[in-house]
Amino acid sequence: MTSTFPEISISTERLVLRPFEEADIPALAEMMNDELVVAWTGVAHPYTERAAREWAVTEAHAVRTSGRGVVFAVTEFLTQRLVGICHLDRTDWRCRTTEVGYAIAPWARGEGYAGESVLATAKWLFEDQGFERLELRTAADNTASQQVAQKIGCISEGVLRGAGLVRTRRDDGGWAEVRTDLIVWSLLPEDLDGASGPASDEEGYAAYPDWR
Repeated sequence: MTSTFPEISISTERLVLRPFEEADIPALAEMMNDELVVAWTGVAHPYTERAAREWAVTEAHAVRTSGRGVVFAVTEFLTQRLVGICHLDRTDWRCRTTEVGYAIAPWARGEGYAGESVLATAKWLFEDQGFERLELRTAADNTASQQVAQKIGCISEGVLRGAGLVRTRRDDGGWAEVRTDLIVWSLLPEDLDGASGPASDEEGYAAYPDWR
């Protein structure tokens, strides 16, 4: 029998992390077409509302029901506006480990929402789900996501050389994929005591490079 995460919502002082809904589709499409999201991820570009609908209605829920992980729509507590995504994937149920990635909408950057959502997810993962390790991978040049990782108490464990792909603008305005090193970070239950609160993040995307 496949182990799965429950379908739940997680609340913080400013945010609600919950399953994606159909109403999130326009904001999701807009966020995924942002240049920084395109640059640091393998998301399709241009990202259409049809792709956003497929993700919100079908694919995000399949991540949970297949046992791979869980996807949260991150929303503002007061306005319910979509702030971003917090996504657990590559879950190992025997070892009780998983990997986190996140995206933050352009309008919400610089407010510490990336750190707040990952910390809330980590506390739920460790305290309620009995997990022992949360892993994060950031592209070598993605300094904003590295700052988020440091701020929430993650420990840098090393570099995976040439293990990822990011995108850069070509002279003709299109996008070209380039290979990058990935920095591996980890967060264990005992590391939460060292977290210093939400980081002020400027771009807020931790790459999981094979996400398409």
